[in-house]
Amino acid sequence: MPTRIAIIGPGAIGGSVAVWLAQSQGLEVTLCARTPFERLVVETPNGTIEAKPEILTQPAQANPFDWVLIATKAYDASGTAAWLQALVGPTTQVAVLQNGVEHVARFAAVVPADRILPAIVDIPGERSAPGRIRQRRLGTIVVPDGPAGDAFVRLFAATPIAVATSDDFRTVAWTKLAFNCAGAISALVMKPGGVAWREGIADIQRAMVRECVSVGRAEGAHLPEHLPDIVIDKYREAPRDSINSIHADRAAGRPMELDARNGVIVRLGQVHGIPTPINATIVALLEAAAE
Repeated sequence: MPTRIAIIGPGAIGGSVAVWLAQSQGLEVTLCARTPFERLVVETPNGTIEAKPEILTQPAQANPFDWVLIATKAYDASGTAAWLQALVGPTTQVAVLQNGVEHVARFAAVVPADRILPAIVDIPGERSAPGRIRQRRLGTIVVPDGPAGDAFVRLFAATPIAVATSDDFRTVAWTKLAFNCAGAISALVMKPGGVAWREGIADIQRAMVRECVSVGRAEGAHLPEHLPDIVIDKYREAPRDSINSIHADRAAGRPMELDARNGVIVRLGQVHGIPTPINATIVALLEAAAE
């Protein structure tokens, strides 16, 4: 029997993951989407690949799967929950491929926490239309170590995506958040990632990351003092025309993952009594811009 995998949200991340998993023997991939489309076409660093998975558009069409991979935006937890109620059975494992550091908390009311596997994804890409994706880099996925993490890694054994486990997942998650929080600047000024070459912008981004480091350490993550400089170096190494997801969402008039990427730093900073004025300012400005 093939391993049945349902992927909720065939955007840039979900679609890239789906098209690679669909090439693997022994895996049966189904997509859960709002808008039906004929096939997945993904421009990858290894060339264009296609897949034609089954596509469900209503939770009523679904039944329990072996794995459910959540690749929706972090703010769409309520919509995702409706799918989970149909897709999750007594042995289903759920992997959350979303931004932020609150993967388990988002869905613990719907799925037992011990069956939720948080995942940190670094697969840059953009969706141009339903089923049409440009994957800029093969990328990585990191999950906590343990039996569920090992089983998740095996799902990707035949793909070129580097999937691994970590014994310090909290640090991995907060490190990714440090990169993500700085990206909100692009959404604010509506400029691609190359804006980090402007030293004044880079200074603001470093300040945002320093706040993230302080809060992350209070949450138990092991983050280096020089992480702000690492973040800026990575932004400057990337193509100058790179557009991150929060920038793309604002440009398209869609809701932004502002709380998962920056608001969480402000909220948890308040819990620990740590000032986060720069992230709080960015959140306030982007919220006003979105209105």
